[in-house]
Amino acid sequence: MGRYVGPVCRLCRREGIKLFLKGQKCYTVKCPVEKRTYAPGQHGQGRVKLSDYGIQLREKQKAKRIYSVFERQFARYFKIAQKTKGVTGQMLLQQLERRLDNVLHRMNFAASRAEGRQLVRHRGVTVNGRRVDVPSYLVKVGDTIGVAKGAEGWAKRIKVTLEQTKDRPVPAWLQVDPAQQTTKIVRLPQRDDIGLPLQEQLIVELYSK
Repeated sequence: MGRYVGPVCRLCRREGIKLFLKGQKCYTVKCPVEKRTYAPGQHGQGRVKLSDYGIQLREKQKAKRIYSVFERQFARYFKIAQKTKGVTGQMLLQQLERRLDNVLHRMNFAASRAEGRQLVRHRGVTVNGRRVDVPSYLVKVGDTIGVAKGAEGWAKRIKVTLEQTKDRPVPAWLQVDPAQQTTKIVRLPQRDDIGLPLQEQLIVELYSK
């Protein structure tokens, strides 16, 4: 599957908010969103009035970019959310939150979801003692995530990241042991745990047309 390799700060500027795609840089004054609060491109500073469809589309694009998911995969998550008992929009976000690359970011083992994806791809992480190299792997209640044996380089990098992000809160659905570099999934994420500037109902309305 392909992936976006362009400047990620451009995506944040397009959506008009920080999507926290660049790790620690997003928390400093060097963040381009702080310097240029308008959309990129020649006409970025022009005023654009969005239609209802345009507002819904931007919300979907925002969610896709936060979690680094492409259209076909995102649509598949939505279909599963529709069939899951509960509020469709919240079930959609719950699935996205359960992605292994996102969980590594949430537990502060990775500075960004992109780094979490790299950690998984390089087989530096285990789930219940088994190596997992699929970033879209969905964690379950009771799963234990740790650093793989032989991944000393990643273990050192995680230690540095944990120190840099020690003031960043960890969601209540994750039980992190920084000393052992392990995390246990104690429950499924709820809407209040996610804390992202997303209006998931707009995404549901878009796909329901």
